[in-house]
Amino acid sequence: MTARENLWMRPEHPARGPRPGFSRARLAETAVRVADAEGLDAISMRRLAAELGAGTMSLYRYVSGKDDVIDLMINAVLAEYLPDGTVLTGEWTADLRTLAWDVRRSITRHPWIAPLVASRQQPSPHGLRVMESALHMLDGLGLGVNEMLTMIGSVFAYVHGFVQSELADREAMRRTGLDLVQWMALQLPYIQSVIASGEHPMLERMTTEGGRDYIDADERFAYGLDGLLAGLAARLDARRQGPAPDRA
Repeated sequence: MTARENLWMRPEHPARGPRPGFSRARLAETAVRVADAEGLDAISMRRLAAELGAGTMSLYRYVSGKDDVIDLMINAVLAEYLPDGTVLTGEWTADLRTLAWDVRRSITRHPWIAPLVASRQQPSPHGLRVMESALHMLDGLGLGVNEMLTMIGSVFAYVHGFVQSELADREAMRRTGLDLVQWMALQLPYIQSVIASGEHPMLERMTTEGGRDYIDADERFAYGLDGLLAGLAARLDARRQGPAPDRA
């Protein structure tokens, strides 16, 4: 794939030609709506033109092709990472926690975006706004930019990994019609046959002790996120305290 000039470096409307019939924002809104309903594969210039009531070639006055449309879609969804009215508390763990929850909610609303935001993407207005805010959350802690980026990256990696698993489970339920508890009940006879060998004591413990109090996705997400933030905070505290004194 050849590199493209960043979409946001190009004017939205040509200096000459017919008066614009719509905007990039409307094009993005339409594309997101189609992808939410039918998936990313449903996005084509012809389909979007039909949704907008425009000629296919007229779309090329706003974008150079489908790749630009996807950039517009990503930027539109990234706006949801920091909803209007978001105010930073000044307490970095609380602010990163809120950001993580908003990112998860946004990706689960738009599952087609999950693989896109987990990979390299072109910088965009809302993407840069999110990064600016995330760095601001950690400003004043005595960290270098690379350290701040590592901490932010750790939180985003956790969110993306969790949501990818969450979406995969949702897709499995769609295919089979079974939720996780029902699916595990169906697999139990095989697991019990393996346990009968006596070589898997932890699996035996899992089947006898686990599953009594089912932990839903929100609880599991919160547990892992809080643990990650606590670990980052502990590392930061240890760094501030410096090396332990020599007791020899």
